[in-house]
Amino acid sequence: MTTYNEGSPLISAAELREALASALPPVLLDVRYQLVGAVPGGPTAAEEYRAGHLPGAHFVELDRDLAAPPGAPGWGGRHPLPDPEEFGAAMRRFGVSAGRPVVVYDGAASMAAARAWWLLRWAGHRDVRVLDGGFAAWQAAGLPVTAELPEPVEGDFKPAPGQLPTVDGDGAAAWAARGGLLLDARSGERYRGESEPVDPKAGHIPGAVSAPTAGNVGPDGRFRPAAELAARFRELGAGERETAVYCGSGVTAAHQILALEVAGLSATLYPGSWSEWSSDESRPVAVTEQPG
Repeated sequence: MTTYNEGSPLISAAELREALASALPPVLLDVRYQLVGAVPGGPTAAEEYRAGHLPGAHFVELDRDLAAPPGAPGWGGRHPLPDPEEFGAAMRRFGVSAGRPVVVYDGAASMAAARAWWLLRWAGHRDVRVLDGGFAAWQAAGLPVTAELPEPVEGDFKPAPGQLPTVDGDGAAAWAARGGLLLDARSGERYRGESEPVDPKAGHIPGAVSAPTAGNVGPDGRFRPAAELAARFRELGAGERETAVYCGSGVTAAHQILALEVAGLSATLYPGSWSEWSSDESRPVAVTEQPG
């Protein structure tokens, strides 16, 4: 598979340190985000950013900058794709330009950073990488952090949406039926319908195969080696069948697509994901082990 940026979509802390000292350092985007299950009363992502971040990094608020409000026209679900013009304006405020690399990171496992990676790629940016292991990996390497806010720099990035493939609810319904591989990136408990903390119904899209994103990374939040990821996904049928991915709201599904790209495979995103699907009374729901 050919990627927009040459080589891996990931960058290590050591590689990023070198890139930041180069003649064309990347724009840094801090996409730390508390997903469902965050500790009540703990610091917000914005507070964590203000306490310490990579020097020069701009804070990106996922709900504001990387998604339209829930129920917005177009893509449904809890995190619809943002309006391209509004997304472009936000990225320009953070200094994103067409001719300058971008590196995105979050706290550790890249679940939120992958959303920024996917959106920038979808919108046509040609050089976007994810800091493998995120802020935790940077700190573990003993590299500097700061509480100083970066100077505002206006970028020139203009989105050209549609550069990565997407599918809507009808397309997701037909995907497995026509022989494609539809991966459910949520936890096994949510897939099986044993637990549903946020969305209207428990279960999964009929024909979908469970492939939790937690299996993409090791205990330190870094991605598993490409060969291991390739073996994981090929065992599920990726590579032999066209692959689409969904999750709860289209965020961690981007992490699955990132892991597939690390493995040399490609996939289509269902942005509305389970939050959109389960809100539609006409959509069938499966509650089985695999894949039903």
